[in-house]
Amino acid sequence: MKKIGFLSFGHWTPSPSSEVRTASDALLQSIDLAVAVEELGGDGAYFRVHHFARQLASPFPLLAAVGARTSRIEIGTAVIDMRYENPLYMAEDAGAADLIAGGRLQLGISRGSPEQVVDGFRYFGYQPSEGETDADMARTHADVFLQVLGGEGFAQPNPRPMFANPPGLLRLEPYSEGLRDRIWWGAGTRSTAEWTARQGMHLMSSTLLTEDTGVPFHQLQAEQIQLFRDTWQAEGHEREARVSVSRSIFPIVDDRDRAYFGGSADSDQVGYIDGTIARFGRSYAAEPDQLVAELAEDEAIAAAGTLLLTVPNQLGVDYNAHVVESVLKYVAPELGWR
Repeated sequence: MKKIGFLSFGHWTPSPSSEVRTASDALLQSIDLAVAVEELGGDGAYFRVHHFARQLASPFPLLAAVGARTSRIEIGTAVIDMRYENPLYMAEDAGAADLIAGGRLQLGISRGSPEQVVDGFRYFGYQPSEGETDADMARTHADVFLQVLGGEGFAQPNPRPMFANPPGLLRLEPYSEGLRDRIWWGAGTRSTAEWTARQGMHLMSSTLLTEDTGVPFHQLQAEQIQLFRDTWQAEGHEREARVSVSRSIFPIVDDRDRAYFGGSADSDQVGYIDGTIARFGRSYAAEPDQLVAELAEDEAIAAAGTLLLTVPNQLGVDYNAHVVESVLKYVAPELGWR
C-alpha cells in the first residue's frame, strides 16, 4: 500500500494555450485540485516553492486554504528553500496552517534548487556567515526551525507584559503538537539522505540526484533510500521513517492523453546543475498495461511509501484530476499500491 498524492509547481503564463494565466489562477486552481484529489481517494496535495518565478512561492496561505477546504488528505511542500526563510516566523506560519488543517501538514524543506536570480536569498536579507556556504546556511536555518517546533520555551518574558504569561520562558505561538515529527528533507545525494536520518526528518528523494555512479536513476535512488533507512534505524528513532519519491506518470486512456503525452516517455538523463554532475529520472507515459510493467521495475518507487505524481498544472484542474484518477484506477491496484 502506498500513499499517492500530487506535486504541483503551480506554473502560470499569460498564454492562450495555458489554463493557468495568472497567479490567482495558479493559487485557486491548486486549492480546487486538492479538493478534487481528496474526492477521488488520493492521499496528498504537495506544492513546490520557487522564488522570483511565475510559480507558487509563499506556501503557507495556500496550505491553510487547502486545509480549510479538505478534511483527510496530507498537505505539504516539496520543498521550501530554507536559504530564504526566517525560521521563527516560518514556525509561526507553519503552526497556524497545521492547526487549520487539523494536523495534516507534511512539510518538505531543503537547501533548494538553482533559482531564477543569482543568490536570490540575499534579496530576502540572508547571506552565509564567513566560512559558510549557502547550503550551510540552509541547514542552520533548518536547525533553528526544528528546535522551535519542539515547543520548548526560550524567550525571556517581559516582567510587565501587556497580557498575562504562563510561567517560565515563552515559546512561539501558535504551537501545533506533533508538527516537528512531520518535517521532511529533500535530499539529492546519498550522504544527505544519511544526514537527514540523523536529524530525525523524513526523506523526500529528489527527482534529480546531484551525483552519478553510472547506474539507472531508480537504482541510485533506491540505494539512497536504503542508506536513509539504515541510518534511521541506527539512530534509534522510535517513529516510523517515511520516504517519498516523485514521478511524472501519465496513463494513456483516452484521446486527450494520447494527444498530450503519446510517445513522450523518456529515459534517464545525465547533466550538470551548478557545475555538479546530476542524474535526472525519467517520465512514464503509456497505456496502463505497459505502465504497470515499467513501473514494476522501478526500485525506488517500490522502496518508498509515498508517491507524488508531478502534474502538468497548466493543463487545468479537470485534466490533472483525470491523470490522478487514471493512476488510482488503472495502475495502482495492479501494482498492489491500493
